[in-house]
Amino acid sequence: MPEDLPLLSVRELKALDAQPGRPFAAVVVVKKLVAKTASNGNPFLSLELGDRGGSFGCTLFNDSPLFEALKAAGDGAVVRIEGKTDFFQNRLSPRLHRAVLLSEEELGAPGVLDNLVELAPEKADVLWSELQAGIDSLQHPELKASTRAVFDEVGETFRWCPAAVSMHHAYRHGLLEHTVHMLRACLALLPHYPEVDRDLALAGVLLHDVGKTIEYEGTLATKRSRRGLLQGHVVLGYQLVRKAALKSRLDPDRIERLEHIILSHQGEPEWGAAVYAATPEAVFVSMIDNLDAKMGMVQRALRQAGADEEFSERLPGLSSPLLTRPVGPPPPDAKV
Repeated sequence: MPEDLPLLSVRELKALDAQPGRPFAAVVVVKKLVAKTASNGNPFLSLELGDRGGSFGCTLFNDSPLFEALKAAGDGAVVRIEGKTDFFQNRLSPRLHRAVLLSEEELGAPGVLDNLVELAPEKADVLWSELQAGIDSLQHPELKASTRAVFDEVGETFRWCPAAVSMHHAYRHGLLEHTVHMLRACLALLPHYPEVDRDLALAGVLLHDVGKTIEYEGTLATKRSRRGLLQGHVVLGYQLVRKAALKSRLDPDRIERLEHIILSHQGEPEWGAAVYAATPEAVFVSMIDNLDAKMGMVQRALRQAGADEEFSERLPGLSSPLLTRPVGPPPPDAKV
């Protein structure tokens, strides 16, 4: 393998002609590493590697000289890799021949981390100001105080936290972006549903995912914390909200309704909901959450799509690839 291969971004790597065996080099983050065992009993590593422009998966078997080094490096390691392109089910899944862990000095070089850390496309300061305005717009005093108290506790973590490990808004400031997008949708839709209590719905949107500030940890790669694994963000969020609401002397009926929004916002028990939504506000928030989660997947796939790609890779949250080519102009003889 030549030592002077130019470093490619993930976007550039995916843009290469889909021909196996093309040599490449790249600097990537180990976003996810799972040790597994094949049916023949041999261990292997399932890897997700990426940078700010995207990610790809590959498999490393225990007979590879890289196996132990990458297994020891773990999630969040930054490595310079060299290999040859290969494909599995029409998805990039390269064969790695070399992997070198970057030193602290190399990580500190100008631009290295900027190229690795995926950020929300909107500026975090602008999103944060919009979220604060949403809190300020709450009219019920104790509900407003409860919401403010939660963000006083989790605020800085909330600003940078991703909204997921991989499914949607899975990047720095992703939780903030997801919540503000839901806030915008909530404000736009509320006039159409007068049965929904405005303040409860707004507070539910703002607070529905605050448990993720405890559920997730990691700087360059996101993983679930001990409490995240043992309790999950729905329960963790319920605990944060209940503590703040009791301290703010919110009335028992609103406490119960707000807690119910948190406990039911995932929609289905198999998706992580503790209960099904059973109040107008809980149904409303759950539907907006589902909408923005899926549209977040769409937006990210469109951002990462190559110029020559017609479809994205299969998106698990949509159970389908996404058509990424924009709608073309109508034919000249089309009737308007």
